[in-house]
Formats: sequence, C-alpha cells, structure tokens
Amino acid sequence: MAAGYLELLRARHAVRLLTGTLIGRLPNATAALAIVLFTRAHGGDYTLAGALSAVYGLGTAVGQPLLGRLVDRRGQPRVMLPGALVSCAAMAAFAATGPRPLVLACAEMAVAGLATPPLEGGLRALWPSVVGREEQVHAAYALDAAAQEVMFAAGPLLVTLLIAAASTGAAVLVLSLIGVAGTLLVVTAGPSRRWRAEPREAHWLGPLRSPGLLALLGTFFFVGVALGSIAVAAVAYADAHGGGMVSSYLLSALGAGALVGGVAYGVRHWAGPPERRLRVLVVLLAAAYVPLVTVPGVALMTALAGLSGLFLAPVLACAFVVVDRHAPSGTVTEAFSWIVTAFGVGASAGTAIAGPAAQYGGAPAGFGVAAAGGVVALLVLLGSGRFLRVSNTRELHRHDVKKTDRIGTVEPGFSSSHQA
Repeated sequence: MAAGYLELLRARHAVRLLTGTLIGRLPNATAALAIVLFTRAHGGDYTLAGALSAVYGLGTAVGQPLLGRLVDRRGQPRVMLPGALVSCAAMAAFAATGPRPLVLACAEMAVAGLATPPLEGGLRALWPSVVGREEQVHAAYALDAAAQEVMFAAGPLLVTLLIAAASTGAAVLVLSLIGVAGTLLVVTAGPSRRWRAEPREAHWLGPLRSPGLLALLGTFFFVGVALGSIAVAAVAYADAHGGGMVSSYLLSALGAGALVGGVAYGVRHWAGPPERRLRVLVVLLAAAYVPLVTVPGVALMTALAGLSGLFLAPVLACAFVVVDRHAPSGTVTEAFSWIVTAFGVGASAGTAIAGPAAQYGGAPAGFGVAAAGGVVALLVLLGSGRFLRVSNTRELHRHDVKKTDRIGTVEPGFSSSHQA
C-alpha cells in the first residue's frame, strides 16, 4: 500500500501541489468557525454569525465555477493568485471593521467568498500532467480526497490555537494570509504555470451542457445533504448521551473512516468503467448512512459513524475520474468546481434541514436526513444512468490524444486535458 503512494508522491511537484492546495484551502475550510467565533466575540448573536457565514458560503458556491471557467480560459496563476489576494483583503477588512455595520460586513463576506480561488478543481486538472499514468491519476484523486480529511480535522484546532495565542480577529487574518501562501506555492510550480486547458467550444453553459455532469451534480448535491446533516445530528446525539466530547467522537470517526477508505481505494488498480464502479460505491455509501438512525450507545454509534465515512472518499475519488470523462473539452476546471459547489450547497441544505428535524424529532430524525440524502443520491445516480454512458467514439478519441509529460516528451495513453 505505502509503496504505491510513495511512487506517486515521488513524482516531481506532486507533494508541493498537494500541500499547497491543502494550505491554500484552509481559509475556506475554517471560515464558518472563524466567522462565527469572531462575530460572537464582537457582540453579535448566533443569528448574525450564521447569516455572515452563509453569505460567505454562498459567495464561494457561486465563485468557484465562475473562477474555474476563467482558469480554463486564462490559466491558473492569472486567476488564482489575484483571487486569493482579493479574498484575503476582504477578510482583513472584516477583521478590521467587525460584524457591523451589517451591510459592509455582508459585502466583505460576499467578496471573500466569490474571490476564493478554485484550488480544489485546479489540482484535479493538474494531476494527469504531474503523475502521467492513468492508474496513478486514480490513486492521486483518492489521496487528494483522503487528505482533505486531515485538513478538516486540523483546521478547527488551528483556529482554536490562534484565538488562544492572539484573538479572533488575528485568527481570521492569519488564516487568510496562510491561504495566500498556499496559493502562491501552487501557482509558482511548473505544472500550474504551464497548464492550459484543451481547446473549448464557445458555449455559455460550459460544462453544464453535459448531461452526464448534470447527473453527477444532482447526485453530489444529495451526498452533500447527507454529510451536512450529520454534523447537526451528532450534536443532538451528544446532548442526549451526556454531551461533552461525544459529537467530536462521531465526527472524528467519520473523518477517520473517510481517510482509511480513500487510502485503501487508491492503492488498487480498478478494472471496468468508473461509471459502473461509482454506482456500486454510492450503493455502499447510502447503505452505510441508514444504520445511523438506530442511534445505539456511544461506542457502537462511533463505529457506525466510522463506517459511514468509509465510502465517502472513494466515492469522491471515483467521481473525479467520471467528471473528467464527461466534461466537454476545455472545461475541466470549471466542471470540477461545479462538483465542489453542488456538494457545498447540498451540505448547507442538509444542515438547514437537520436543524429542525433534530429539534422536533431528536437525533434519530437528524440522522434520518442523512439516510434520506444518501438514498436520494443513489436514486438520482441510478435514474440518470443513460446519461453517464461514454460512447465508444469518444473513448477512442480520448485515448488517441497524446499529451506532453512533465519533462517535455510525448506519450500516448491517458488523455485528460491538460498539459500544454
């Protein structure tokens, strides 16, 4: 297992790009917590804090595919670094002015979200030119998905440490500066500077004209609903089982399960079309959410939470491969960014739905939202199966395309979008 990942990480620029992307995404991963704590520290109530966090989240959801389209047209450095700087400046202004006046704070949050660089989609567009072989690209997607769990686990701890060492305002500012540093690490790397999208057909819908991509967006919206609802349901469960660190146990177990699942998935070479494999993985993911509604004792519930996370990273990694196969030529960064947006909006919807569900029905109702989200995601994927078939003509075209590898030679074979 380790040998396969070591080979992948020995590829030139691989560690730098993965590390830079994770660091660059820290502001986005920690924004909700940092904004809430900052607003509360400056006299705002939870309603105000939630509203400002929602504005930031909405801005990010809108901005990711828009900036992804610009990246496909103009390259990564010319879009991502200015975006990171603008987002950082807006966050710095928020740290300086505070949560009031409300109109100004909302404007700052909207700009910070809209300008957040699409590092996640950008990295997935770069992997084929960095690691070369198709099976290694699949492993890179899996490692990418698993590594996110480390970021989401470490991010809140970093926020807490920064607040303890300085203040909530300092935490907002420092995290934004860290994001700029991570973006700079990515865009100054050779693969990012040289990357160009394939020629694209002018079309205002971009990748959204692909029925297969629309099917994936619908699927991952509901996967996001499931995941977003678990955070709220875990708090409700903890309230009914002694409080304390119980909710952290559940969420940490979910993250650990995703990490293990992603690492295990990436070390194996998978035969057959990824669309078929994705259906199997989503079946397993949906099935793993259902037992959560039984809300057993803490030890068993923690194990069930770990099981529910086990298939999440493999589903994401497999979906990245499917996205690449269905995105129209020259739109791959925007296509990946739309998946990020669908997942994020779904998670926000799941949080919103699970709140009243847990309020009136307790933890079982909250986890019922997660189970329902997983089942509906599966139904959407199965119901749109005909849109996820890749024609033989397209497959022949994609595998006949040649790409330039990182040292300038030309090799046939895997043909994702992407090195100029």
